[in-house]
Amino acid sequence: MEIRVIGGLAVRLGGKSLALGTPKQQLVLAMLALHVDRLVTVDELVDELWPEDPPRSAVPNVRTYAANLRRSLNSIVDERVTVVREQGGYRLVVDEDRIDLNRLAAGWRDARNLADRGRPAEAVPLLAEVIEAWPGPLLAGLPLGPHLTARREAVERDRQLAVELLGELRLRTDRADLALPLLRAHASRHPLREPAQALLMRALIRSDDLSGALAVYQATHDGLAQQLGVPPGPELQRLRRAALDARRTRRRAGGDRPVAGSTGWNPDGDRGANWLPRVVTDFVGRREIVDRMLDEIAIGDEAGPVVRVIDGMAGCGKTTLAVHLAKRLADRFPGGQLFIDLGGHAEGAPVHPASALVTLLRQLGLSAGRIPGDLPERIEMWRRELALRRVVVVLDNAADSAQVEPLLPISGRAVVLVTSRRRLLALTERPPVSLSVLPEPDALALLRALVGERRVEADPDGASEVVRICGGLPLAIRLAGTRLAHRPAWSMSDMVRRLAGKPTFLPRLQAEARTVVEAFAASYEPLGDSAKRVFRSFGLAAGNHLDTAMVGALTGLPLDQAAELIEELVDRHLVEEIADGRYRLHDLMRQYAYELSVQADSAPARKAAVEALLDHLLHSVVVASASIEEKRLVDLHLRLKPPLRPDLLLARLPGDLGWLEEQRLNLDALVRQAAREGHEALAWRLARAAWRFFYLRSYFDDISTTHGEGLVAARRSGDRHAVALMHNYLASACVRTGAYQEASAHLHEVVSIRAELGDVEGTDRARVNLGVLYWLTGRIQEALDINQAAVRANSLESLPVLPNLGLTLRFLGRYDESMAVHRLHLFVARVKGDQFHMSNALGHLGGVRYRLGQNAQAERLLRASLALRDRTGNGYARAEILSDLAGTYRQLGRHDEALRHHDAAIEAAADSGERHVQAEARNELAVTLRVVGRQEESAAMFRQALDIATRIAHPYEQARALSGLAEHLTDTEPGEARRYRQRALAIFERMGVPEQYEIRRLLAEGVSDPA
Repeated sequence: MEIRVIGGLAVRLGGKSLALGTPKQQLVLAMLALHVDRLVTVDELVDELWPEDPPRSAVPNVRTYAANLRRSLNSIVDERVTVVREQGGYRLVVDEDRIDLNRLAAGWRDARNLADRGRPAEAVPLLAEVIEAWPGPLLAGLPLGPHLTARREAVERDRQLAVELLGELRLRTDRADLALPLLRAHASRHPLREPAQALLMRALIRSDDLSGALAVYQATHDGLAQQLGVPPGPELQRLRRAALDARRTRRRAGGDRPVAGSTGWNPDGDRGANWLPRVVTDFVGRREIVDRMLDEIAIGDEAGPVVRVIDGMAGCGKTTLAVHLAKRLADRFPGGQLFIDLGGHAEGAPVHPASALVTLLRQLGLSAGRIPGDLPERIEMWRRELALRRVVVVLDNAADSAQVEPLLPISGRAVVLVTSRRRLLALTERPPVSLSVLPEPDALALLRALVGERRVEADPDGASEVVRICGGLPLAIRLAGTRLAHRPAWSMSDMVRRLAGKPTFLPRLQAEARTVVEAFAASYEPLGDSAKRVFRSFGLAAGNHLDTAMVGALTGLPLDQAAELIEELVDRHLVEEIADGRYRLHDLMRQYAYELSVQADSAPARKAAVEALLDHLLHSVVVASASIEEKRLVDLHLRLKPPLRPDLLLARLPGDLGWLEEQRLNLDALVRQAAREGHEALAWRLARAAWRFFYLRSYFDDISTTHGEGLVAARRSGDRHAVALMHNYLASACVRTGAYQEASAHLHEVVSIRAELGDVEGTDRARVNLGVLYWLTGRIQEALDINQAAVRANSLESLPVLPNLGLTLRFLGRYDESMAVHRLHLFVARVKGDQFHMSNALGHLGGVRYRLGQNAQAERLLRASLALRDRTGNGYARAEILSDLAGTYRQLGRHDEALRHHDAAIEAAADSGERHVQAEARNELAVTLRVVGRQEESAAMFRQALDIATRIAHPYEQARALSGLAEHLTDTEPGEARRYRQRALAIFERMGVPEQYEIRRLLAEGVSDPA
């Protein structure tokens, strides 16, 4: 007899299948089969069969289904399989190997262990056998509830990993021919799974199918962009570069096939990400400077980090030279090529060093949550990372030395290239490389590269006059040459006539920059009136780009017409398309556009255009945040009027978090612009609308920046409601980064303002937020009083209050009450269909069960919470769930699983940026390490937790770490252990939590007494 759960559900006996009844009856068997010899309660079965709205007859129906199954299985006349009814539920008694999933899982584990021990030849046939016997998803065709859905997803992940491991092993053993069919099928089933696509690319490269590998990359790139709004990860980008390098190698060799593993094409090589902008293919001139700088870098690299500064006037080619050098250095510095525009001479404030470090650390691959909140800590992390990598960093468009100094390395072997329009003499002992204009031979060479040798030779005097009018400035020559290239009928003399005699629109630049304006004007003047207006509109908006709908809002044009006019500007190289549908101007071109607008458009018209853009962006952010933000609260806070351009909102997709990610820098810049230019109401509203996205992505600096500007705007407008909102959400960033004192000041201000306004709900909500701060800082009883008062007053919608109350009760050891509150939270969330709160309630219930030692229930609830989070993209509090699940596995004696989940919890805590969770996750891991006998690692982990908790003044985890360290010191340093326990006891007593009683007992028994 065999029970099959892979593919569909079936019970097979002697080649025949047993009738299993209705789908719900089959679900009962599935639950029992997947929990062999374990009690499955009636409540669990009801939750699985009717996850949303169980009927009154749910319990008797479950019992009927179980009775029917018991009779059917008894008819098999096999004493080794039966459904046993026990108090509260049912148990399936059967040999585990009768379940096909158990056999497959055992084979998968054995194969993985063999691979881990370096025995691929034995692992490969076992893996192939497992995959061949894995015909489809778990319980295909059945309407699964939350638990079985989570199990199906886990099984599917295992199958994916098994296929990918088999593909990996076949590549390691030089059997790409066998790996290819397997990986093609796997990659086609999972087009957005990057590990699958990466393996397929590696197999194709090994098979010398470079075009096929590049086609896989392009398809994955397009799919990720269209469906997720993200680019391919570093591994896929590395493989793309490997395929391109290999193709170039083949062409240089005259078509000979390159040898796998040779320099420049090995797909398994390690190379950092390349964040450089596109390198110009027609780089000419500057040969002496390039050679000298490369020599200086080679000599200086032997002694430590190298910093070189390139300065000169706008448009002289500083960025082009720096990027060209960085590209030339890439092979010697394989750790990556980083690039950031510091905005030193763009409209608005230069990029602050703290913000620049976020961008640079993200380019190195660090998640936002890992990056510290304080500038000194960011500098320390940045310098620590650079000390370990050989990278080239281009710091473009620097404002001054003070902006750059925090971004420089002090050790390691990195190269930093700084460009600026100012002479930055304080950054390095060597004088800056000051770029002048190109000499005439080099200028003519650049013009030839742009328009072709024949056209220059046909009119050499005209060509010389073109570069003379352009002043030898590379930017101006490029603009003029591009214009000529798109007008094949024009001669050089035609271009000279068009450049001569135009007015100057950039008077703040020196006289020698006049020719830049002429070059700009030569492209601008032929435009029609509508295209000119679109071009001028680009100069009105802060931020790093505009999309088509934004331009439509700025200009009042329909979306289609705006798109056509932008395309015309792109064709004329007035506007650069940085990604599909996203456009920007060079900073000089932006200034040119702005000054044109000042001349051509009235001040009221300019202000109205910016207001229309801000209104569109505000409503767009609300639409894109729909899946992560509660509509009732958004309406209550923002009090929005109808959008000025509802037609443009059709371009926005509800829940489009990828679009919000693209707009992140724009949101910061446009909130500042709104506050600066008198759009106060839009400034604070835009900040508030973006808050939830920033919060869930751990962009706490962005919250501080936007809401700080919003607070200034709200105060200026005299809107006390808005002032309270800005204080409230500034507090949220402070809480998440451990700045509890600042958070307290903000929240007390909110309470004061809401009370002054007579806003009962707002006052209570602020007090509830204070309750969160109180339990984080150890004032548990005050937190309890606030939350209980909020529930009794019933002035708030209950979903945000109940979890806070339940967690506070849990800290106080009142587990039954905590369980009741979290159950109510789950019930209310289900009634409202709020999956965000459902996943949180499941996790909190699992946390209470874990602390009660009810491990089976805890595992079920915690895994269901994780599955629901994965399904909905809710990463909030994921680290806490993983940590509790790890503790549950520890209590079950499943130590390997516990340690894996502890590692995942610490990783998730780092990504979230929550310091108190980072301390909690380390304390939990330390306990498990002690249980498995890794004493030194356990003590070290307790010390890490103590350090984090002490720095943010989080008393509970401080005391836990002190108590844990005391356990380690009991035998070797009993006096020190006693002192640690006394410190922990003082904290626990002050908090009023039950941990104090165990420590009192240990102290009373003299466990740590040196006598």
